[in-house]
Amino acid sequence: MAPSGGAWELGPSPGLTAVSPWPQVRSAMRLSWALLLLAAALALEGTAAARCPTPCVCDNLRAHVLCLNGNLMAIPSTIPQLTKKLDLQGNSFTVIPVGAFLATPYLSHLDLQRCKVERLEEGAFRGLGRLVYLNLASNSIALLYQESLDGLSSLQQLILEGNRIEEIQPGAFGHLGSLTVLNLRANALVYLPDMVFQGLQVLRWLQLSHNALHVLGSEAFTALPALRRLSLDHNELQALPSEALARLDGATRLDLGHNPITYVAEEALAMASLKHLSLDHAALQDVAPNAFARSPQLRTLDLRENQLRGLPPLAGARGLARVSLAGNPLLCSCLLRPFHDWLARARVQVEGACAAPPALRGRPLDSLRPPEMRCGHPRLPPSPATPPEQPRVAGSGQCPQGCTCSPDFRHGSCENKDLRKIPWGFPRDTRLLDLRRNAFGTVPPGAFPGLKELVSLHLQSCSIGALRPGALRGLESLVYLYLTDNRLSTLAATAFEGAPQLAYLDLDRNAFARLPTDAFQLLPNLISLHLQHNAIRELAEGDLAGAGGLRWLYLAGNAIRRIAPTALAPAKMLEKLHLEGNHLAEVPTASLWGLPALSELKLSRNPIKRMGDSAFLPVASSLQHLYLDNMGLEQISPGAFTGLGPKIRSLYLESNKMSHIPDMSNFTGLDILNLRDVPFHCDCQLLPLRRWIDKLNLRIGATCGSPAEARGLKVKLSTTFQTCPGWGRGKAGGTSPNKTKAASKPSKKKRSGKSPARGFKKSRA
Repeated sequence: MAPSGGAWELGPSPGLTAVSPWPQVRSAMRLSWALLLLAAALALEGTAAARCPTPCVCDNLRAHVLCLNGNLMAIPSTIPQLTKKLDLQGNSFTVIPVGAFLATPYLSHLDLQRCKVERLEEGAFRGLGRLVYLNLASNSIALLYQESLDGLSSLQQLILEGNRIEEIQPGAFGHLGSLTVLNLRANALVYLPDMVFQGLQVLRWLQLSHNALHVLGSEAFTALPALRRLSLDHNELQALPSEALARLDGATRLDLGHNPITYVAEEALAMASLKHLSLDHAALQDVAPNAFARSPQLRTLDLRENQLRGLPPLAGARGLARVSLAGNPLLCSCLLRPFHDWLARARVQVEGACAAPPALRGRPLDSLRPPEMRCGHPRLPPSPATPPEQPRVAGSGQCPQGCTCSPDFRHGSCENKDLRKIPWGFPRDTRLLDLRRNAFGTVPPGAFPGLKELVSLHLQSCSIGALRPGALRGLESLVYLYLTDNRLSTLAATAFEGAPQLAYLDLDRNAFARLPTDAFQLLPNLISLHLQHNAIRELAEGDLAGAGGLRWLYLAGNAIRRIAPTALAPAKMLEKLHLEGNHLAEVPTASLWGLPALSELKLSRNPIKRMGDSAFLPVASSLQHLYLDNMGLEQISPGAFTGLGPKIRSLYLESNKMSHIPDMSNFTGLDILNLRDVPFHCDCQLLPLRRWIDKLNLRIGATCGSPAEARGLKVKLSTTFQTCPGWGRGKAGGTSPNKTKAASKPSKKKRSGKSPARGFKKSRA
């Protein structure tokens, strides 16, 4: 039998006497076994500790690893192999390289939110065949290539919300056969090519809200047999994309609100299973009587907050049960009587009230009696004619020698063929043309004849030093132009002649010493401009003339020292301004006036040592995301954040040199606050910050740099504040009306009732 100590004991052998030496032998063997077991236990414990990366917390019991906000620059190499859930939120990876997770093949959940990821290399997730959940939200990914998501055969949820994805190449999702939810909200998509979602056979919800979509390929939603919900709200669609939507036989819910759609034509919506349609907050002025005749299952129709003065009887929608018309300027005259009578006959519930005539203003539609709806008012204007469909040009022409052309995707490619001259002869219906990694040197006038349907043109890494006037002539449908990593130093305005739809222009990694003046005059639809990693020294007055629709301006990694007060003024719709990694010595406050929509400002890695009063006042009413990290910032004026408050969602102040920060109690809407690697002086002057931190359920990473006895301690744990006047009134646990939104939500740890440390092993380093 085994003794209580765990070592094995040998029983006596028959025939041996009491003077046998076996007692000494047994004692020695017991000691040897005990030592062996102790050594093995210590070795196992040491291995487990060693394999938990330095800034991480490892729950070996549940196979969870958390490496939150650790300023990691690369995926840790010592994550335990059997890990199932890996949370890497809030780090700084920039690029996810090929095979980044080959050492953790058992992962089922991977969270990479807010990791500053700009690129997914092809094959980045290979080996993760068990992964079911991948969160890449709030990064800076701009393009999804065909092999970016290769290897994720079991993935069920993919979250790409809040990146700056401008284009998705056909085939990017081809290996995701198990995906049920795809979230692409809040990106920069303008165009969806044909077959872009091919391979998503079991996808049930596709979220495309809050993009800038205004062009959808007629086959964009082909091969989505299981789709039940499509969210296209908050885009730039000017008409119902009837042909694309007709491919969705099984979809039951369609969100199209917040699009500038003015008219719904006869039989515009042919979706056999559709039950719920949202067209709220659009620009609707009229709806045809049979607009929904080919959607027989439609039950609810949301038309709130449009410009409708009336509606005809929607006789074609035979199953309709509810119509919402609240917020429309309804004229309750005799002209509305046929619609009102139809509501009663069809027993359709209606929400909405009269805006005119004055005698009926505010009356609910369902309270009206026909005699009250008098005639004698001007007749409503006739319905606008159905926009004529553009005839589709049939593909023609052979593919140039050495190139490949895909008729299914309408995609041509001559990538990396060592070409010296741009080839001709692509099919006329080509939508995407990939000419990357060649050696053209110059793009001559009329370089792309016959390609009137071309939407996306890739000319990255082609040693291009000149874009000649008329180079893009005839590209009347072009939306995306990529000229990254070339040798351009100037651009004539006439270079863009003939491409009026151009919305995305990428000029990163060229040789510009200043913005190409007047180059944007012929680009009225320009939304996104990339000029990162050039040699621009100044933004001068008039540099952005003609860029009135610009929303996103990326100028990181230049040498900008000065921004003229009116340099940004032409871009009145600007939402994102990225100036990180330049030579600015102060916040360009004067240049921010006249930007009422600016929501994201990045000033990271500029040598700004001092921040004065009212530094962000010009954009205080709109700013939501502010990046002030890695600047060497030494002093923040008490009034630096004047005007900022509940609208701020994220504030990055990590890796600076100040010892104090001003009162931040007005920042009640924060989701992210990063104060890591700031040498706070933990004295009574910092007590307001200490009290405020107590009320947050956010990981902020604030530590003391001084005095000596507090150095290295979390501000929240330092005892130096206990001698401060008023400590007893404001210590942790006190209530305050200024509690932040985050504090109002009970944390998961508190809800579960478990100790936060239970089952976790923190790295000994």
